[in-house]
Amino acid sequence: MYLQKINLKNKYALVTGAGKGLGRACSIALAEAGATVIALSRTPSDLNKLEKNIKKVRGKIIKVTCDVMNYEDLKQKLEKIKIIDVLVNNAGTNIPEPFENIKQKSMNYLIDLNLKASFNVAQLVVRKMLKNKRRPGSIINMSSQLGHVGMSGRNVYNMTKFGIEGLTKGMGVELAKKNIRVNSVAPTFVETPMVKKFFKNKKFKKLALGNIPMGKAATESDVATTVCFLASSASSMITGTSIIIDGGWTAQ
Repeated sequence: MYLQKINLKNKYALVTGAGKGLGRACSIALAEAGATVIALSRTPSDLNKLEKNIKKVRGKIIKVTCDVMNYEDLKQKLEKIKIIDVLVNNAGTNIPEPFENIKQKSMNYLIDLNLKASFNVAQLVVRKMLKNKRRPGSIINMSSQLGHVGMSGRNVYNMTKFGIEGLTKGMGVELAKKNIRVNSVAPTFVETPMVKKFFKNKKFKKLALGNIPMGKAATESDVATTVCFLASSASSMITGTSIIIDGGWTAQ
């Protein structure tokens, strides 16, 4: 048999920023693939909605209310979890501003959430994974096409996502011998609530879609399916790299 199936039965998958957008989509897809989803979000109401979605696909969920930027609370909550096989390091956001007008508050917030919190989550999870040496680990960092190419008005986001790509490569090399794979997923604009807000600006929407040779935004399913592939043994020889889901944007 040459075709490996995406099967995450008996796996425990932690998803940060699980309540909305890509985090929500990845959580549901992982549950569909058989994983028990440890859904982490700072908003209990979002987790309750997600729980209903996951129950519809007969999946299993463990809800964790936590802000990833609160290190002590994060550490305490993760210590209570016995096993983590998969991490989808997803929590993040963007605050588009022209370079000369970028506010210190905006910059600090994006660095703290997109970069520092992602590092902290990864480090805490790796420590837990190393205690369960017999179980292979897979970490998927949520990056962006803007971790590979620049874009006007998104300089700080560029900076944080290029940082995520660097972290992914470093972790991938260092942890390979410890049975932990580390990769990133780098989508173009995806049809999420955050992007729909950006696309209300028709000029920006035209610019964004015009840069995608396939002429359309990615779907949440496109990203979630790739995440499940990287989480599974079907990708057992893939580490330290980035899967770019951008319809050809970065190929130009």
